[in-house]
Amino acid sequence: MNAGKTLYDKLQVLARNLWWSWQPDVVALFRDLDPKRWRELAHNPVALLVEIPPREVDERAAEQVLDSRINYAFRRLGEYMTTNETWGTTHTGPLQVRPVAYFSAEFGLHESLPIYSGGLGVLSGDHLKSASDLGVPLVGIGLFYTQGYFLQRLDSDGWQHEDYISVEIDRLPLEAVHDKTGAPVIIQVETRDGPIRAHVWRVQVGRTMLLLLDSNVEGNSPEDRELTARLYGGDVRTRIRQELMLGVGGIRALAALGIDPGAVHLNEGHSAFAALEMVRRRMQAEAMGFRDAFREVAAQTCFTTHTPVEAGHDRFDSRLLEEHLGPLRDELGLSEHELMGLGRVYPENSSEPFCMTVLALKASSRANAVSGLHGRVTRRIWQSLWPSRGPEEVPIGHITNGVHVLSWLAPQMHRLYDRHFAPDWPTRTSRPDVWAGIERVDDGELWETHQALKASMLDFMRRRVARQYRRRHEPDDFAQQAEQLFDVDTLTIGFARRFATYKRADLIFSDLERIARLVLNSKRPVQLVFAGKAHPRDEAGKRLIQKAMHTVRDPRFRTRVAFLEDYDINVARHMVQGVDVWLNNPRRPQEASGTSGQKAVLNGGLNLSILDGWWAEAYDGTNGFAIGGGWSHADSSVLDARDAEDLYRVLENSVIPLYYDRDEDGLPRGWIERMKRAIRTLGWRFNADRMVIDYVNEAYLLVAGGSSCVMRR
Repeated sequence: MNAGKTLYDKLQVLARNLWWSWQPDVVALFRDLDPKRWRELAHNPVALLVEIPPREVDERAAEQVLDSRINYAFRRLGEYMTTNETWGTTHTGPLQVRPVAYFSAEFGLHESLPIYSGGLGVLSGDHLKSASDLGVPLVGIGLFYTQGYFLQRLDSDGWQHEDYISVEIDRLPLEAVHDKTGAPVIIQVETRDGPIRAHVWRVQVGRTMLLLLDSNVEGNSPEDRELTARLYGGDVRTRIRQELMLGVGGIRALAALGIDPGAVHLNEGHSAFAALEMVRRRMQAEAMGFRDAFREVAAQTCFTTHTPVEAGHDRFDSRLLEEHLGPLRDELGLSEHELMGLGRVYPENSSEPFCMTVLALKASSRANAVSGLHGRVTRRIWQSLWPSRGPEEVPIGHITNGVHVLSWLAPQMHRLYDRHFAPDWPTRTSRPDVWAGIERVDDGELWETHQALKASMLDFMRRRVARQYRRRHEPDDFAQQAEQLFDVDTLTIGFARRFATYKRADLIFSDLERIARLVLNSKRPVQLVFAGKAHPRDEAGKRLIQKAMHTVRDPRFRTRVAFLEDYDINVARHMVQGVDVWLNNPRRPQEASGTSGQKAVLNGGLNLSILDGWWAEAYDGTNGFAIGGGWSHADSSVLDARDAEDLYRVLENSVIPLYYDRDEDGLPRGWIERMKRAIRTLGWRFNADRMVIDYVNEAYLLVAGGSSCVMRR
């Protein structure tokens, strides 16, 4: 592997496998090559190597003594890719022969590959990374969005505007997929208006391969060439065409590569059309009727639903369905009414639209929600699909989400764990005994590490806020104030997520006078950092952002409240690694799981959250803080008022006093005790290794015994 490779060649190999993104020493290696360019290029090593010619790489390596670090990183990647000593080698049985096909509309792997919008994408990215680390044979299938999700820009009145910028493909870790003859793989999906074609890109994510379909292909109409340009962009017609490409096109891409999956995982309903394409192939290959083929396909398919919110379930009318699924319907031998019935709760109800979630539930033998509470809510929502069963008998389980530890853990915390945990702890993050090592960490060492991370986060925030003010041509004193914004010794609360109304970003501002007293307290002040995007067509969400920005501009709050624009993985990483408290206050029970608070736990942050999603099964009274008693209310205004009052009460009576209660050494011993409790009780339970192991044992292996899904060219 080393023979004949220059340092530049080795860096190219490292850059083109996203394994580097969860290896802090390799990240530092690329950063040290050119720190200024590294920041300017969105931490993208492929782009960095385009900017730095090979000769200059050799010169920099000699100047900074990087050659040994490059060789070591290159050798470690080689060992990682070739070892057979993984959890998956022992535990995944038939998946070693026929892998899992994991479909998702978005994948959040790193900020340099902008094909994600938020939680669903980051969850999918973490799933791929943990599958790689565990050695679980899995292939991801998604779409390549050449303009990604939007760049967020707020005007002087706080209103969100969306900008789209096309990425430069030669600066991304993409490789075109070719067939045995060396020709690019092109797949085609038929519609009543004509075929839509797409070529296939490969992204290497450690040991895991991700396939991305791109409709910007010569021969497509101008409309279809733009089909995969934007994530969650366009109208409902764009949405069904994207989902047709993801599901049907994704199965055809697997077939073109000769991949015959043993288990198919539909991550959310966007990819449910994949089941119909698998049925078509089964019917043709084995001369089966539709019902038998449908039953066989369901036997090897599992489905994860991620939301109890109505807007999260895509629905299409019969006209759109016939326009796009008509040719496939013909091959399936179904009438228009029969096809529509597959996506209806009540198949005979001609006024009911086609729902992708309904199709996914019908076309899978294993279905799960993403937390315990979400499971109960989901069984109640979809009970009508099993009218003879009570809610507790509905066959929808739950596998609670988790996060990829090494992607979200700060390097400083990584080093602290290295000193006090077992030597092989990164390979055993799903074991409780590993995280018990936090009790061996000296209180002062843990607090000092947290304060260093907090200082780094605040420095990042100040620079970003000052840049925002200058871009909007705000008064000079605004930018100057931003550069002095926040203090490392002040309790800092972070809130960052999609600005959907049910997430209630404005709950803490329900009583401005009361929050002002907390924020401006001379002895025990509070600082608030916000970030997040609203969907381009979500006017209510945009108004929430505007409300937050108006609060930021209030003279009372300008030095104590900040909003970071253009939320992405980089912003999230800084925030979850540096805040003291992670705030989450959705209307229960509308938060299916949530994972941002899990990332904060890894870095010593404490959660202050409604008992919803993962926190409902995580909070034990001593490992964070709870808002409310797990209640809900039919009248959202009553619930909001009740939760706001409880949020203020917990801040005033629990969070703030505990943070500022210091001993003679200046340490908040009670706070640190709670930090350790959170890390010990939550680190092993809410990480993606545990999650993927659960999927293997509770879904993948159970469906992998299903009949073969014939994938012929």
